[in-house]
Amino acid sequence: MSSKKRYYSLFIIYMAVLVIFDQITKLIARTTLSAGDIDIIPGVLQLHLLYNTGAAFSILTGKTIVFYVLTPVIAAVIIYFFIRLPFEKKYLPMAFVLTSLVAGATGNYIDRLVFSKVTDFIYFSIINFPVFNVADIYVTISVIVLLVLILFYYKDEELSAWIKKKS
Repeated sequence: MSSKKRYYSLFIIYMAVLVIFDQITKLIARTTLSAGDIDIIPGVLQLHLLYNTGAAFSILTGKTIVFYVLTPVIAAVIIYFFIRLPFEKKYLPMAFVLTSLVAGATGNYIDRLVFSKVTDFIYFSIINFPVFNVADIYVTISVIVLLVLILFYYKDEELSAWIKKKS
């Protein structure tokens, strides 16, 4: 197996592990929390089952059809840029970020396909933060790290060479 095939295989496995972990946590939440909330840290963090038909913070609630179309398109664009990444150690952080983004989108997309809504269950009651799930964590952390990489890690010429790379 060539090193490039092994590289792609490892990232496919990484993504699968993330998606499976997300789906397992949601399954546990659906089965355990249907009886009621669980206080992890009273007054701070609780597990609270909630179904969301929208996106983060319930934006576009009830517009599930938008997500059926938009999620695969966005994932395809991210995968396109992943494939265009230079096969160099310097771009490994970007490869992990892009893969984590697709994993988060995939985890929530599976929920939409199977249940027509996303299972959310992590709630920071101390700040009344919207209820979220593991896939949301992947997406949020990935976007933050992506911004850090773009602003502070990669030089402009490295990014533009990657973006403008001929296939």
